[in-house]
Amino acid sequence: ATLAALGAEGGMLGLIFRKAQNRIQDPAKLRKLIVDLIGTEQWLTISADVKGDAYEGLLERNAQDTKSGAGQYFTVRPLIDALVDCIQPRPGEVMIDPACGTCGFLLAGHAYIATHYDLDRDQKRHLQYGALRGVELVDAVSRLGAMNLLLHGIGPTDDTTEPPIRTDDALRDVPAEHYDVVMTNPPFGKKSSITVVDEEGETDRQTLTYNRPDFWTTTSNKQLNFVQHIKSLLKINGRAAVVVPDNVLFEGGAGEIVRRRLMHECDLHTVLR
Repeated sequence: ATLAALGAEGGMLGLIFRKAQNRIQDPAKLRKLIVDLIGTEQWLTISADVKGDAYEGLLERNAQDTKSGAGQYFTVRPLIDALVDCIQPRPGEVMIDPACGTCGFLLAGHAYIATHYDLDRDQKRHLQYGALRGVELVDAVSRLGAMNLLLHGIGPTDDTTEPPIRTDDALRDVPAEHYDVVMTNPPFGKKSSITVVDEEGETDRQTLTYNRPDFWTTTSNKQLNFVQHIKSLLKINGRAAVVVPDNVLFEGGAGEIVRRRLMHECDLHTVLR
């Protein structure tokens, strides 16, 4: 009942506890975890940097221990840092990751601005509350991302302000807003698909194609759709860095159309292999 009540809250708290489940069935073990292990720490005296780094360490360890699927939510930090160094985010800019996972790109962009510039009070406030945006498809991963931001001291702490990340299908609609910076590692896999249930109760996977007026071409290729979506997210003179599989921009058909339009309409600065 407590988890359900917390999940119904607004803001970051509701996002973190939405659809949360207690998988520990033994009351004695649950008490030992909460009272003896967690409850004995003085959490308020630990800085956000230490708590955030500890949580990132747990995410990285879990990604290493998971045989498959870790890339769904965790991108290795040296790769993120390399892309952030290329983009060089600036104070006052708004960054978005349309496939944010556990928010590694957003946190790295935040850290770059915080360490490379002497910020005034308004710039610090914008960096904490207004500079980061993220979209994540999976509820459980959104929870990890929101927790990661919160432990780094980022995002609103009240229950009335919308959190900086939301759970949604980023590809579904034409963007309502445009951004200065896009940094992302969208999900790999050739096809977008959905699970459908027929009248007999049998499940099947159907290819999902996005028909958007802002896309250069209609395709079920997930990476090509994300590349087109990232183009639509950018302001004029906005900058993007994106991780894609090796062959995406060198395919024929839809891949060739996207490649030609990308070269024509954008300033393609670097392909890092």
